[in-house]
Amino acid sequence: MIHTLAFSGYRSLRDVTMNVGRLTAITGGNGTGKSNVYRGLRLLVDAANGELGRALAKEGGMPSAMWAGAPAKKAKSSEGKRLSIGFADDDIAFELRIGLPKEVGVADGRGPPAIGTAFFRDPVVKEETIRTVAKPHVSLLERRNMSAMLRDGEGRPVTFGAEIEEGESVLSQLAEPHRYPMLSMVRERLRRWRFYHQIRTDADSPVRAVQIGTRTPVLSHDGHDLAAAIETIAEIGDREAFDEAVADAFDGARTLIAFAEDSRFKIEFHAPGVFRPLDATELSDGTLRYLALLAALYSPRPPELLVLNEPETSLHPRVLEPLARQIVAAAQRSQVIVVSHAAPLVDAICKARDATRIELQKQGGETVVAGRASLLDGPTWKWTT
Repeated sequence: MIHTLAFSGYRSLRDVTMNVGRLTAITGGNGTGKSNVYRGLRLLVDAANGELGRALAKEGGMPSAMWAGAPAKKAKSSEGKRLSIGFADDDIAFELRIGLPKEVGVADGRGPPAIGTAFFRDPVVKEETIRTVAKPHVSLLERRNMSAMLRDGEGRPVTFGAEIEEGESVLSQLAEPHRYPMLSMVRERLRRWRFYHQIRTDADSPVRAVQIGTRTPVLSHDGHDLAAAIETIAEIGDREAFDEAVADAFDGARTLIAFAEDSRFKIEFHAPGVFRPLDATELSDGTLRYLALLAALYSPRPPELLVLNEPETSLHPRVLEPLARQIVAAAQRSQVIVVSHAAPLVDAICKARDATRIELQKQGGETVVAGRASLLDGPTWKWTT
């Protein structure tokens, strides 16, 4: 289980380290940097999948992703030029530091620097490390630009020269688990993390469409396979708990999946007092999104880490407590981080034993951790400079 997250130079997260637990609620007002925490964690998964450059491009490119506020009084020379994201558990700490290619002045302000490429705003991985948490710290991966040292299955250091692509993580490039088991373990851990953020429920959303169904133990990030995911839970998951969760939120309602000979699946929502089932095109945004959240929380293949960003969107206030109960239950199967500004949802989650609450605030454009309802007793990894 992860116990520490660290962000430096990423958007409003100039220097933020936070302890997280089995169940963590990250909250704060609008614009305090909650979504930056969510995006930062997603970026680690993108790096493990070899999508670092594309992911940052979708965010507006490296200049948009880096800290642009005033430097600290004792700022490092790299501040404003690099960003770093890392995590630690009881055994290892991983950190990824990203910057820009070596900058050369632009004479007229319109063209790229004279560095031999037009892609002068692409990210460059400056450093990448995996180290043991227990002392004495042992380096399992030390990457500097295009060279890297990592340990093989026998614990022997192996050095790679100019074989590493500078714009992507080592995790996505050296895929030989029999030779580099630690690298493979970290990569596969990250790839199994799951993220859900405001699944579309508009009229043209794929969630509302009738879909060809295939066994779906993991709901897709956009929820397009919701009907198949619900049917998979019914067949190989905890169908009884899922049905109880639907009834808890919607006054005894139940959800069934109808399917035709052409393998197309359709949601049927049976509500008390309504004498025919409602299909997905008739359901409210909140009802459909709640069903998608339940499908994610009751996955027959629980992830190591599940991150929900603003799950309260479109939900009626009266279903926030039922949702909180399902999130608390999911934390028995996975580590769960919920990013939300909905006080009723956060308060209900944090009533759970050992839940951790992290409050974010903005001070001079910088995100800071204002307080926690509970602190973990575990160690906090100190990243080296």
